[in-house]
Amino acid sequence: MTVDPEFAEERRRNVEGLRADTALHRQANDFLVAAGRHRYSYNFDWLGLPIIQFPTDILAIQELVWRVRPRVIVETGVARGGSLALSASLLELIGGDGFVVGIDIDIRAHNRAAIEAHPLAHRIRLIEGSSTAPSTISAVRELTAGSGPVLVMLDSMHTHDHVLEELRLYSPLVQSGSYLVVFDTVIEDMPPDAFPDRPWSTTDNPKTAVRAFLAENDRFVIDDDIEARLQVTVAPSGYLRCVVDGDGGQP
Repeated sequence: MTVDPEFAEERRRNVEGLRADTALHRQANDFLVAAGRHRYSYNFDWLGLPIIQFPTDILAIQELVWRVRPRVIVETGVARGGSLALSASLLELIGGDGFVVGIDIDIRAHNRAAIEAHPLAHRIRLIEGSSTAPSTISAVRELTAGSGPVLVMLDSMHTHDHVLEELRLYSPLVQSGSYLVVFDTVIEDMPPDAFPDRPWSTTDNPKTAVRAFLAENDRFVIDDDIEARLQVTVAPSGYLRCVVDGDGGQP
């Protein structure tokens, strides 16, 4: 699709203004903190399945899928299946035989039943197991081998070590022009007492993992235009665009 040059330039100026508005950034983060107290992201569905995401990030995912036209979308973290339904519906719209791979260490029976009964189940493949287990990685590689563009979204365990290992294992699937999205990097920007019953924290989280990964892998850059446009996002610094083909020396 060709974008009118004048409109494209207007958008560019808008985004630059958003990027520079530090007061708005603080207000957006204040909203994220306040909304989190009400489990805001738990209150939406996508085509009948609960999707645990912010609406702004759902919109960003739609833009990425339309832009990349992946044949396979790989998601770690299944929860109740809404994100898989989102990916499957977008793949259905762009046509072809693309599918989404959903990985979770524990796919509960009622969630599996709802996903498998969904009208878009033919575009969904489920893998139960740790996202970093050798058997899981082997299965994912088999499903994505020779498939064309792959888009990866990481949204499982949010500790630094786990996310960093996921980044190392899944980044080789992503080639130039596609994306590796790391959700819940916003944990670092939350109050220190926001996660008293979780193994992650403001100093041990997906954003600290992203920084460590980028320090050792030069194939990816942060697409900060996405964050500037969204303002309210659970993935600040988490939209990683692949700029170099290859595996970055990763296993």
